[in-house]
Amino acid sequence: MTRTVQQFDGVVIGAGAAGLMCAIEAGKRGRRMLVIDHAAAPGEKIRISGGGRCNFTNLEADRTDRFLSLNPAFARSALSRFTPHDMIDRLDRHGIGWHEKTLGQLFCDSSARQVVDMLVSELRDANGELRLGQAVEALDRTADGFVLEVGGAIACRSLVVATGGKSIPKMGATGFAYDVARRFGLAVTETRPGLVPLTLEPGLLARTAPLAGVGVEAVVSSGRTRFREGLLFTHRGLSGPSILQASSYWREGEEIVIDLAPARDLFQRLRAARQVNGRRAVVSVLGDHLPQRLATFLAGEAGVDGPIGGVADAGFRALADHIHAWRLKPVGSEGYRTAEVTLGGVDTAAIDQRTFEARTVPGLYFVGEAVDVTGWLGGYNFQWAWSSGWCAGQVV
Repeated sequence: MTRTVQQFDGVVIGAGAAGLMCAIEAGKRGRRMLVIDHAAAPGEKIRISGGGRCNFTNLEADRTDRFLSLNPAFARSALSRFTPHDMIDRLDRHGIGWHEKTLGQLFCDSSARQVVDMLVSELRDANGELRLGQAVEALDRTADGFVLEVGGAIACRSLVVATGGKSIPKMGATGFAYDVARRFGLAVTETRPGLVPLTLEPGLLARTAPLAGVGVEAVVSSGRTRFREGLLFTHRGLSGPSILQASSYWREGEEIVIDLAPARDLFQRLRAARQVNGRRAVVSVLGDHLPQRLATFLAGEAGVDGPIGGVADAGFRALADHIHAWRLKPVGSEGYRTAEVTLGGVDTAAIDQRTFEARTVPGLYFVGEAVDVTGWLGGYNFQWAWSSGWCAGQVV
């Protein structure tokens, strides 16, 4: 008995930002497209991003120096062909309001669901089909393309893998894309959590425990890379945008350097305060410039306490240096559980930078986070998803 095999021009595995964009663009070209996902709803990462308002792009997201990869130049073509302004225009056409929050980060005025609804609507208008709660049980290459077992046989000439990385496994994230790549002989670079909080060794964690919940603007440096944004002390270690950004550059065994009072000369301010009122406590003066709990912690760490009038310039220098260059070695990160992205992925050397087709496997494409391209925090990774998906959609 001959079984029925459903035929499509292209199948996209993964109903996220990159996958939906790819299927929409291919559908506009008259291709019969199917998008499948094991999740119960499409665009789950879109829905939860930006506190539910979707940081959908960044005005500077066409800068390849804001992306990490073994070959950062790989991203240049896609980011120049579908730009942040192209995505803005798309939202404008659908009447989705947006605003710039900070550092070029663009958010929806209302719910991130509007972006998901926009994509699903565009897919429907392009005659694409979306099937949810469908897991790929088997995948094989044929003379004409590929055949998938997804509760039945599905054949296609083009197969697009848009399943992302391993970050946020509670949402169903897996290494599926990497497994597919390896199966067809494509290299996968080292993968690790990115944009993730860092953890501290037990001794330091015990000392910082009273600071849990304290936030401050800081400059966090990992090697030559510096980020000036918010820092948050947690019951596991350090978080906040500056730490998340630095985490993508940090490796185990390395130290980070934190300026907890950027653009303020605390040495001179301490000296000036001594002239005004030498009876004030050091921690009280520091409290004029830092949260009081943090001031108390830093004075204790530097061993400088008591009335400010009794502290010599050398003590002020030691305290200021400690605050402006607090050096520490995180012991690790919180891992994929809380990581916003996965660093590494399918090696860009195996993929055409304009089409995202595997160089040695005609008809096989990888887009979005599955590829070894990872952006900064703040809308860069969504723009990479839109851009890579759009490019693949022009040829799939």
